[in-house]
Amino acid sequence: MRVLAAMSGGVDSAVAAARAVEAGHDVVGVHLALSTAPGALRTGSRGCCSREDADDARRAADVLGIPFYVWDFADRFKEDVIDEFVASYAAGETPNPCLSCNEKIKFSALAERAEALGFDALATGHYARLVNGELRRAVDEDKDQSYVLAVLDHQQLSRAMFPIGDTPKPQIRDEAERRGLAVANKPDSHDICFIPSGDTRAFLGARIGVRPGAVVDSSTGEKLADHEGVHGFTIGQRKGLGVEAPASDGAPRYVTGIDPESGTVTVGPATDLDVSAMTATKVIWTSGVTPDGPIECTVQVRAHGGLAPAVATPIEVDDRPAMRIDLRQPLRGVARGQAAVLYAADDTNGDLVLGCGRIADTVESAG
Repeated sequence: MRVLAAMSGGVDSAVAAARAVEAGHDVVGVHLALSTAPGALRTGSRGCCSREDADDARRAADVLGIPFYVWDFADRFKEDVIDEFVASYAAGETPNPCLSCNEKIKFSALAERAEALGFDALATGHYARLVNGELRRAVDEDKDQSYVLAVLDHQQLSRAMFPIGDTPKPQIRDEAERRGLAVANKPDSHDICFIPSGDTRAFLGARIGVRPGAVVDSSTGEKLADHEGVHGFTIGQRKGLGVEAPASDGAPRYVTGIDPESGTVTVGPATDLDVSAMTATKVIWTSGVTPDGPIECTVQVRAHGGLAPAVATPIEVDDRPAMRIDLRQPLRGVARGQAAVLYAADDTNGDLVLGCGRIADTVESAG
């Protein structure tokens, strides 16, 4: 097969490309330039898409003996990922930009160009597995990225390759070293790739501006503090609330509600964060077939953690596909804008992805 290997400049994508070559495929490497003003160097494990990353990817391609190109997707990335991220926070949501990047850049814009150029598949360094066309968790649970890949539909998955999902990360580094890849010990990227400083609040503030509001106690309705915008808060947040006095019982306060219309941020005890059900929109069923009734599953609401047994039922919201997810046990800190990813409850290992949706509403637990 002709395979386009997306090479970020890190160890995972380099080994993924190497394995595609070793499997006998006709491989071409490509690095995506996603920043309109890329820095020369990364800051440790923060950020990506620097010129250093592009150079690292090119050197890896040279070692593998494959053609290599840099494609400019900066404008598309800004529109589909960064602008959407900012708008979502402004609306009081908590988005995950990695899902948007996979859905709209890597497996949409990039995959479409790859198909137009005659490539049969797109290989990436994601930690996930495709088994008989089904998306499953990676062997390395700590590195598993099936959560951020659950936005891919059946057609996109049919043209995807995840060559390293069957191997733990330490072995990937060892393999890179054996292959003579200089990125073998390069630090992994963390945080949000387009915010290398790690200061999400400052990044959002510079783009959204000051939108004053009040921090209010959930029990008494008392105004506790002023703030400069709901974009500085997320459900479950404990620090940086701007509240000086402790709660009357001495217990810590958490953000339990965000109203972007009034600018009100509600804070309260941890028990107020318990959710018993949620509604998700923008639903994608991985198999391409919508279930004809409720299904037992495990739902995950964060990239790492936030799992609970549940029953998911296909519904419609505003005449569009959606689902209601009733939790068998409460989940804490579920926020609008997060993805709810479903895994099969009747699968032997519980690692089969069934589908996902974007959380639009939650129901507080009565307990």
